[in-house]
Amino acid sequence: MRLGVDFGTTRTIVAAVDRGNYPVVSFRDADGDAHEFFPSVAALTPQGLVYGFDALRAARDQAAPLARSFKRLLAFPDVSTRTVLRLGGQAFPVLDVLSGYLRALNEALRDTSSLNGVQEPSCTVVAVPAHAHGAQRYLTLEAFRRAGFEVTAMINEPSAAGYEYTHRQSRTLSSRRTRVLVYDLGGGTFDASLVKVDGRFHEVLDSLGINSLGGDDFDAVLLECALREAGLGVGDLNARELADLREECREAKERLSPQTRRMLVEVRGEPVIVSVADFYAAAGPLVEASIEAMSPLVGNLDDADALVDVAGIYLVGGASGLPLVPRLLRERFGRRVHRSPYPAASTAIGLAIAADTEAGYTLTDQLSRGFGVFREGWDGNTLEFDPIIGRDEAIPEQDQRVVVQRQYRAAHNLGRFRFVEYSGLDERGQPRGELVPFAEVLFPFDPELQGCADLNGVPVERRPGGPEVREEYLVDANGLIEVRLSDLSTGYIQTHALRPGGPTAPSDAAQQPTAAATPVTQAPSAPADQE
Repeated sequence: MRLGVDFGTTRTIVAAVDRGNYPVVSFRDADGDAHEFFPSVAALTPQGLVYGFDALRAARDQAAPLARSFKRLLAFPDVSTRTVLRLGGQAFPVLDVLSGYLRALNEALRDTSSLNGVQEPSCTVVAVPAHAHGAQRYLTLEAFRRAGFEVTAMINEPSAAGYEYTHRQSRTLSSRRTRVLVYDLGGGTFDASLVKVDGRFHEVLDSLGINSLGGDDFDAVLLECALREAGLGVGDLNARELADLREECREAKERLSPQTRRMLVEVRGEPVIVSVADFYAAAGPLVEASIEAMSPLVGNLDDADALVDVAGIYLVGGASGLPLVPRLLRERFGRRVHRSPYPAASTAIGLAIAADTEAGYTLTDQLSRGFGVFREGWDGNTLEFDPIIGRDEAIPEQDQRVVVQRQYRAAHNLGRFRFVEYSGLDERGQPRGELVPFAEVLFPFDPELQGCADLNGVPVERRPGGPEVREEYLVDANGLIEVRLSDLSTGYIQTHALRPGGPTAPSDAAQQPTAAATPVTQAPSAPADQE
């Protein structure tokens, strides 16, 4: 059985491959009712954490503390395997929570889903936000693997939705209109990707997004509107009352139709009426922020000429079901806006298409985040930044790696490297926008320092006649980056990558690094002060 699994902030949706069809898998809750999703929630019971429908039932029947939207923790710049989720006064490693949740999903697929007890191992394609940083990608992939899924590929969410667009909307594509702009507003994140389509070949030209914009934020706006109507503030409610109100607002938002004029929510057990017009006025800036974020993909989106070769702006993601979203987009871009008939399931369906080896779809995707290093220069008196891998670097195919190398003669006794991922560069080549730490590395160029366990107190000093040093940066098919630093004179090597033991786990070796399978090698310039 081949599956596409879209692990969402509020709901996880699974689609299966079935002889050229891609049905959405349904799950039965404790009452036997079927749902085309598995809730992304966890609850703390006396027996431990439970997930999905069991978690909702525990919260309802036992007043168990409930954690919603824990996927949003992955978007934090400092997230690592040491990050914890606090629930009911206890702390749980986020990787354990993710793995436990996905293990419950795997069990539900076998026991309580429309797959009818399929037992064989599943080949699974999974997704991450297009602008996900390395830790986010690693934790997602590792959690799926720990949960027993056989992950064959990891694809950016809007790229998968692009497959679903081609599958359903191929009539809108032509020799003149070859590009699709995917607008993906989910429960916790917003992504937009510009995809070039040629038959079943897809090439992602660029991707942008906001890691902290999604359906949860619209719920928060409605909650504020309800409290204002009730004459209350957030501080007037206890944690349980606030959680109940947030759930009331989410359900009221999801019941909205284009004809709805008023919404009813309960605040402390009392009915409160919120005008839809007031809610839309307060939520409008969120939609405008998404439009502004995606505008660089095709230049000036207000200019009709900029959209001349765009077949459609495709709305996917559960939060795009809010009537305000397509209304504002159509007001601005006209009839070229298409909403997926299954907006919440579009990514899962696209992932299932990617998992279908007979479908014939191919994809060239991009990292969407750059990778670079801050390093000490001129005896440690300056801090320089070197871009190493551009955000437009193509993600390699399975079993291949992109290898970026640079080689130089070291001019100092010690290298201090602060590796980061960045969202963009300014006109001076300096990182702008969100910076995500990858690793801080101390690499001894002086052979006498290469056996030292602690180099933190060693000052950086200029030394003539230093060793020949090679830096290697390897990008795998999941967009994960590994750093290898080598002293070519002594054979001393450090390797840094995202691993289970922590945010980075350096390993030292005394041999030359091995080449990656089928590498694509580039050679950017060496650091100026090291030559």
